[in-house]
Amino acid sequence: MTWFMVALVLVVAAAVILRWRRPAWYWMTFGVTLAALRVAFRYTSVMDACGLTVPPSRWRLTLARMTNRPVPESRAPRILRLRPTRTGLVLRLKLRPGQDAFDVSAATDRLRHSFGLYGVTSRELRSGIVELRMTGYDVLKRVQMPAKTGSAPMRIPVALREDGAVHYRDYRTVPHGLTLGATESGKSVYQRNLVAGLAAQDVALVGIDCKQGVELFPLARRFSALADNPDTALELLEALASHMEDVYQLIRAQQRISVNVPDAEIAADIWDLPEDLRPVPVVVLVDEVAELALFATKDEEKRRDRIITALVRLAQLGRAAGIYLEICGQRFGSELGKGITMLRAQLTGRTAHRVNDESSANMAFGDISPDAVLAAIQIPTDTPGIAVTGDASGGWARIRAPHTSLREAVNICNKHAERTPDLPALAAFRPAVTPLPSARVPLSKTAPATA
Repeated sequence: MTWFMVALVLVVAAAVILRWRRPAWYWMTFGVTLAALRVAFRYTSVMDACGLTVPPSRWRLTLARMTNRPVPESRAPRILRLRPTRTGLVLRLKLRPGQDAFDVSAATDRLRHSFGLYGVTSRELRSGIVELRMTGYDVLKRVQMPAKTGSAPMRIPVALREDGAVHYRDYRTVPHGLTLGATESGKSVYQRNLVAGLAAQDVALVGIDCKQGVELFPLARRFSALADNPDTALELLEALASHMEDVYQLIRAQQRISVNVPDAEIAADIWDLPEDLRPVPVVVLVDEVAELALFATKDEEKRRDRIITALVRLAQLGRAAGIYLEICGQRFGSELGKGITMLRAQLTGRTAHRVNDESSANMAFGDISPDAVLAAIQIPTDTPGIAVTGDASGGWARIRAPHTSLREAVNICNKHAERTPDLPALAAFRPAVTPLPSARVPLSKTAPATA
């Protein structure tokens, strides 16, 4: 008995220490079992308390009267599957007749308290089927990306969602994006994760960094073109527009539409072209977009109008040519001048870190979801990296990118430097870099010469 008590005390102490210092380890060892038992035993009573049950049908009541049985109880949604994950539980429910997915979504906070979990989110998979993703701990406090992620061409994992799922930046689905964030909000780290993820793929990276290149030029070995001032940025954007027109001419030359060509083989963008003829896709990263829109003189105003016009053209027409925009900035508002709201309308993906004013959050999510605006302005200052992401569908979620230092991003770009494609239209903007030093150190037994 004494040994049993000692072992029990040690197990409880280990559980307490793990929950305090390593919540992810605690969840995998103790938390997932306890949470699954709580959900299984409390499910019916919790659903009844949260108003997620339906009264018995008439035929059941009639059958109970005819057989002199007790009145049947209200029925909760039927559990289709309960699956544990590395961060929580996934509960799939079949709704009863008369229930709606909105009822479950409105009760997620009460479900979180009742089941004793950290967070609960819901989404409707199809008519009558709802999935609850429940997290057992704060997964955004210390971001740990899964060892294996579903990477694909033009689809990279960049952050972790609050429900424990991986957040992907999929350029094939969401071609253009807007990323906002004040100083020290984690926007630069998010941008480094984008570059690090794209560096290992067959894609051309084009950067515009008007802070004299302090953010993007350290990663220059993986960039096909870079600009560090508005004048060079204008020339680069116009060269990209010319490259886009050349790609469209290539697509038209390869269409060869006739009655004998199946619909699936008609080329409408670069992804429909044969692999040996397909141009390399281009991702354009613009850091501090407000610097491109500011002007103080008439000449600078003319330059600004040409820059915004070029960006809008690329956003409207670039997807089929394989040109994708990633616009970043601390501030993005209508006071930046004409054409800004038109540009914003083309940027489907929206990500907002902590911002200094509500108007920036409204510019990011005002046309998508008022709830996302409220969530963006409530991001605290002591949690850099926390962001709210959404798209035109109206859905949004909190995310946090894993911390990637500039040194780590530079090493990744240097490792994949041989993947950097040469684009003839952008050759004039290719950054000049020195060759990488050899990793081999010559061995010699000769003592160094002394003066």
